[in-house]
Amino acid sequence: MLTVREVADKLDANPGTVRMWCINKTFANAVQEETLRGPVWLIPESDLKDFEKRGRGRPPKSASTNGTKKVSKK
Repeated sequence: MLTVREVADKLDANPGTVRMWCINKTFANAVQEETLRGPVWLIPESDLKDFEKRGRGRPPKSASTNGTKKVSKK
């Protein structure tokens, strides 16, 4: 099990972002444990195996739509 900081270092990400991924269930097996200093997320290393960090900003539009919207006629 890895801490948020360890995962952030491995993925070159901000610890706050890793916490948000835990809250959003991006890491399906992450668990939150209570400690004397407050709650701590623990992430299994196996959850990082196929993880791909998304780039910043909005994802690019797919080539198939070519930036146009299809309007259905009723």
